Amino acid sequence: MTRWPWISLLLAIFVIISPLGREIIHDAYFSGEALSRSISWALIYVGLSGLALIAGLEWLVRLIISRRRARGATTSS
Repeated sequence: MTRWPWISLLLAIFVIISPLGREIIHDAYFSGEALSRSISWALIYVGLSGLALIAGLEWLVRLIISRRRARGATTSS
């Protein structure tokens, strides 16, 4: 089992290629209004920080699971 957070990366790719994600990225770079650019950049920063949090949690869960599997099944009755 790999510890790489591939599920959250796939989720990020799907969000980025969705029409809403493409619109936010387009507005962040090519909008003529400063307010629209500022709002779009804020949404991008919030999305990136959320992605980092989700990827970190996924990596931590995978690390815990792999350490438990390496230790072996110990059941106490």
